[in-house]
Amino acid sequence: MIIGSRGSDLALWQANHVRDWLLSLHPGFHVDIEIIHTMGDKILDSPLAQIGGKGVFTKEIETALLDRSIDVAVHSLKDLPTENPQDLTIAAIPERAPVEDAFLAKDISLRLMDLPDGARIATGSLRRKAQLLSKRPDLQIVDIRGNVPTRIRKLLDSDWDGMVLASAGLYRLGLTEHVAHTISLEWVLPAVGQGALGIQCRTDDAATISLLAPLDHAATRAAVTAERALLAEMGGGCQVPIGAYGRLVGEVLDLTACVASLTGESIIRASHTGLATDAERIGTELARTLLEQGGREILDVVFRMESGETRVSPRPQA
Repeated sequence: MIIGSRGSDLALWQANHVRDWLLSLHPGFHVDIEIIHTMGDKILDSPLAQIGGKGVFTKEIETALLDRSIDVAVHSLKDLPTENPQDLTIAAIPERAPVEDAFLAKDISLRLMDLPDGARIATGSLRRKAQLLSKRPDLQIVDIRGNVPTRIRKLLDSDWDGMVLASAGLYRLGLTEHVAHTISLEWVLPAVGQGALGIQCRTDDAATISLLAPLDHAATRAAVTAERALLAEMGGGCQVPIGAYGRLVGEVLDLTACVASLTGESIIRASHTGLATDAERIGTELARTLLEQGGREILDVVFRMESGETRVSPRPQA
């Protein structure tokens, strides 16, 4: 078996994690990892929202699957578009890591909510930017790209007051030294699928689907199915200001989501619950609620900005 993966430290950790898991289940099996460079890895001097939209970290890997040069792809699920290619399937979604974002600082006694007016915070995510500005419109957001270790080095060499990254990647790589605290879900909802892996293969490869089946985690699959259904209904990709978090309590799935303007001035947040077996319907219905409550107008502005039709002025500060 050949696993395709991006070449970042985190992507390779994830690919090796899946490889080791498969070898523990199937001793004597042979698994190789092939590094595939995606557009998102090659273009590092522009914000993600400006360089390719959906599939910026996955398209080349999916092409390799379809070309049969690899057998399995290991993705961060938050990077995987909701429109799955017809001949590919997400064969396994393992148990999710922590979903929260983390606040990093050179002084880990600092707290994001207590920073002085005008503090400079680095993040490459429109979702984080919008939600942070909805709570703290005074913050100065600095766009940043690069893999996790590179971003942390930039923080340490800068005059920034802090940085926001996903907790899952930090803990997987053991890079928690500069984590001041995790950010409450009341402040910032995660990206759709954050903390989860999507293990993809061809739909006609029954043998590989069978090998991957034990890696699937039913509760995580239900939660992210609802989140991805919401994102699909709202027409968004991984670089839109939409946050969502689904969780199971017994057989009940609780989904909370938000959509925010890029300045943080407008934010709409709502929740929906139902049986886990209705995960897709729960996501779709919550999306429609958000759109009806003003989310459609917010996203129209975002999509026009991405296409270069308009520019968003900064939110006036109090």
